[in-house]
Amino acid sequence: MNAATKLGAYLLGLAVLFGGALGVGRAAGPVATPPGDGHTASRATGHGSARPAGGDTPGGLQVSANGYTLTPLPVTIRPGEAADYRFTVTGPDGAPVTGYQVRHDKRLHLIVVSRDLGHFQHVHPVLTGGGVWSVPLTLPSAGAYRVLADFAPTGGDALTLGADLLVPGGHTPKPLPRTGRTATVGGYTVTLAGDLVPGRAGGLTLMVSKNGRPVTDLQPYLGAYGHLVALRAGDLAYLHVHPDGTPGDGVTKAGPGIAFQAEVPSRGDYRLFLDFRHGGEVRTAAFTLTAVQATGAAPETAPGGHGDHGH
Repeated sequence: MNAATKLGAYLLGLAVLFGGALGVGRAAGPVATPPGDGHTASRATGHGSARPAGGDTPGGLQVSANGYTLTPLPVTIRPGEAADYRFTVTGPDGAPVTGYQVRHDKRLHLIVVSRDLGHFQHVHPVLTGGGVWSVPLTLPSAGAYRVLADFAPTGGDALTLGADLLVPGGHTPKPLPRTGRTATVGGYTVTLAGDLVPGRAGGLTLMVSKNGRPVTDLQPYLGAYGHLVALRAGDLAYLHVHPDGTPGDGVTKAGPGIAFQAEVPSRGDYRLFLDFRHGGEVRTAAFTLTAVQATGAAPETAPGGHGDHGH
């Protein structure tokens, strides 16, 4: 084989190698949306969306997006002990963000959830000097947790950024609670009607009763009669929606039903957490619900592609 033939064979081999690598990359889809690419959609019914407009990475899975980065400050949290959890959000200029939009009565909503979805907290940190957020946290057991910061910087789009939080000590993850339509909490019974359909807004109605009687005097909490968070089992993809109507608008009833429009990004199991206020106390009812493709619906878009969601 002469030199020209050898060189041609070598170049052909390179073409096959890189062509194959490109094909694998396309089949797998992007690992994550780079910071600054895309933007998170903001629905009228919720803080943020599980599907960012312009991208296919659900909310809460990234520590950085659109040039904004969630940076937890060092702290050791021990099971059952209160600790001051602090963090910053840095902007595209690298400086801590100090300007936030007030959304549902707060400038930032923080969700803290265990990786096995057995523990859930919805708290509201205080913004201290220098763009540092602070909130007291008490976590019940050792293990892996996820922290989700839901906010909108002044003049910017709504974002949900996530970071891991490890509590030292031995821990055995619990299985996901079984799917069900009824939850009990603090003497209240909450029943759920409706289904989650991937890629499509679907109606969910949660009915609140106490001692067998419908609750018709729910109290506003953060500007609504209820707050619903949905987290996808496995990776904790995040969706936060709010109910139809507004307390005091002359139309929206204070229970027993709280109606939502929710959209999830894929099939699978989701853990739903409903916050509602009655008798001056906020309670949380939890459900496990499975999202299935509707009969006759178009197939879900593969990761890395774009479907008919208005992207």
